[in-house]
Amino acid sequence: MKQPPLVQSTFFGGRANSTRVVLVAVLIAMTHPLGHAQTSSAPPEVVSTSSITTNDGFGGTQTSSIRGGADQERTSPCTLRLPEVLPESPAKADDAITMNAPGPYTPLSARCKFNLFLKQTYSPYTFVSAGFQATIDQAQGQWPHYGGGMQGWGKRFGATLADTESRRLIQTFALSTILHQDPRYFPSHQRTFISRALYAATRVTITMDDSGNETFNSSEFLGALFASSLQNSYYPRQDRNLRETMNRFGGALGSDAIGNLLREFTPDMKRLFRKHAPKRILRICDRLPIPAEDKP
Repeated sequence: MKQPPLVQSTFFGGRANSTRVVLVAVLIAMTHPLGHAQTSSAPPEVVSTSSITTNDGFGGTQTSSIRGGADQERTSPCTLRLPEVLPESPAKADDAITMNAPGPYTPLSARCKFNLFLKQTYSPYTFVSAGFQATIDQAQGQWPHYGGGMQGWGKRFGATLADTESRRLIQTFALSTILHQDPRYFPSHQRTFISRALYAATRVTITMDDSGNETFNSSEFLGALFASSLQNSYYPRQDRNLRETMNRFGGALGSDAIGNLLREFTPDMKRLFRKHAPKRILRICDRLPIPAEDKP
């Protein structure tokens, strides 16, 4: 997906510069339900409401609650979004570790992985991000053989959408099912910014298998390679060569690493926003007709 989120967005083109990478990644993080995103690995269960003190990832601490009953029952492992698990506060490390300890690992079924692919496929965020990417590509002269105007924009939009959907089908569903790997992003339990950033970036090479053990992320590498090769069937002839294919492969891995960084730190940014934003802005955000987890 072009990652969240979600997140969970991917670049398809080795010529993307750093500005383009940041712009598209931030857009997807803010609009997409972190399409490469996060979910609870523990089965739903009733948990009594408790207060825990946690580190906000930027040196401060805050108190949050774990709600039981209906809120907990709505959590399903068949989703790419994980509930927020925050680093423990040194002030109450023992209590925090007890409350934040991960539950037993629950692997996704093949049907669940396919449903994840379908959910992202018809999501409006997929089309919005593809349109934004096509606009950037046309403005920068990417794929000049597609031409200009609405016709050229439409070709770029179609190519970008095909890139996204083929990668999701191959990587999120097919390869993760065949190789018995988990396509979800599991947030770090580290405390420092550098250790969390390093953890997020390395999730491109490390993932969880269906037994709950860390393993080489072969579905990520093979998915990026297969999708980059498939693009030779509809990209302009000038871009159908080994060099361009490997450029797209490297760009896909790089953008996924950026997507993982956004997934790791987006909860911190949301907490900072809600802490400092004017109440009037918060009321407007609360009224937005979008899922609660996608609101800032």
